[in-house]
Amino acid sequence: MQEENPQVVMDDTDDRGGPPVLTPSSAPRARDRLRADVTDAAARVADLLATLPAPADRDPSQRARATAAHAHARAARRRLLAAQADRLYRELGEQGPSRRSLTDLSYGLADLVPGLTPGRAEMEAERGRRQAAKEGFEIDQGIAYAALLGSAAGGDLLRSQRLPTGEARSRLAEFQRTGVVEMPVVSVRRADGVAAITVANQRYLNAEDEALGHQLEVAVDLALLDPGVHVGVLRGAVMEHPRYAGRRVFSSGINLTLLCNGRIPFLGFVMQRELGCLNKIQRGLWDPRQQADPAARGGKPWIAVVDGFAIGGGMQLMLTFDHVISTDTAYFTLPAAREGIVPGAANLRLGRVLGPRRARQVLLGGRRIEARDPLAASLCDDVVAEDAVDGAIDRAVRAMDNPAVVANRHMITAFEEPEDRLRGYLAEFAEVQVERLYSQDVLNRLEQQWMRRQR
Repeated sequence: MQEENPQVVMDDTDDRGGPPVLTPSSAPRARDRLRADVTDAAARVADLLATLPAPADRDPSQRARATAAHAHARAARRRLLAAQADRLYRELGEQGPSRRSLTDLSYGLADLVPGLTPGRAEMEAERGRRQAAKEGFEIDQGIAYAALLGSAAGGDLLRSQRLPTGEARSRLAEFQRTGVVEMPVVSVRRADGVAAITVANQRYLNAEDEALGHQLEVAVDLALLDPGVHVGVLRGAVMEHPRYAGRRVFSSGINLTLLCNGRIPFLGFVMQRELGCLNKIQRGLWDPRQQADPAARGGKPWIAVVDGFAIGGGMQLMLTFDHVISTDTAYFTLPAAREGIVPGAANLRLGRVLGPRRARQVLLGGRRIEARDPLAASLCDDVVAEDAVDGAIDRAVRAMDNPAVVANRHMITAFEEPEDRLRGYLAEFAEVQVERLYSQDVLNRLEQQWMRRQR
């Protein structure tokens, strides 16, 4: 969406009672009116909520009043964003460094236009509530990011999230000196040109959450920043969980326990994962100083090693890697439709891999694919016995450690999934996913899980 043209903004009427007069001076007034409407509507919501019990304690009449107030405020936000999303992003960019987290950018919007997105105090109050007991302020963040990504500034926003994290920059010297960075649930080790990233979220069988997502992005950044790394390899650690003790697992998807408890942030995990970590794996880091140099494009090749299972987000990860090795006892599934949510960008990518009909069977019907199923050949490059995995990794590394691989993976991504195509998908995803996370069927399911845990 383009910002408004000052030559075609209508003044209210002319002095003769005729049709609206178009004047350049009317543009700032129209812009200010839209912003004031948002702030006023948000203030009315805040005043109403101050008179109501917490969301979980409201009766049907109180819930209906809150819902109507939110709907009125969201209509004002959409009108403003439809006219000014690009302008707002440009104003936001003038106020700080070009690389900020999506959460911090959202708070910046709240500072620019009070009420456009929730502020820190509102989000802090939400964090203390389980998902089904929240006010749902994250919906306003989703509305804002849908508009920003769909605007003329959307490409800049998408690329800004491919800049390295501050933590990766601060730890790069350590990594280059020692070849090792250990974080609570993710570690990265460099040897012979390979960055081996290991995920060890022991308590939750490598389920994904905000902490894991951030640490994985830091590890990916380090592998991409270090010129001594030519290939990245991602694998799950050996588990300590009684059911899987002594065995590796790849990923059990989004952490439903934390989602139920309201501890999976929409921007901090759901959106940051797509725009940051996964986009960096697929496209590499963004460095505007090097884009004129074709050799600097394309990132680095990545190998995934799937032990046990790749559920949900784990299967989404597979779709971004250049080479996938699986043990012959593993399986892959995307249960998002059963859970009531959208499986990241899998809807964009899976049809290219499996074909549209089979992709629907997985995405809509929850079809599980076993590694020994012939269909797995479309998802995996190698399916081997557990004792043959190390050899398969060595062979894959030798094949991927080639400058021509970098150039060719760049060309594949550039034309198979152009940046604008991903941006358009994520613009739609931002609003659809956040609405699903607060839809009544999902909240009911999560509430049932929460009640079971209280018994």
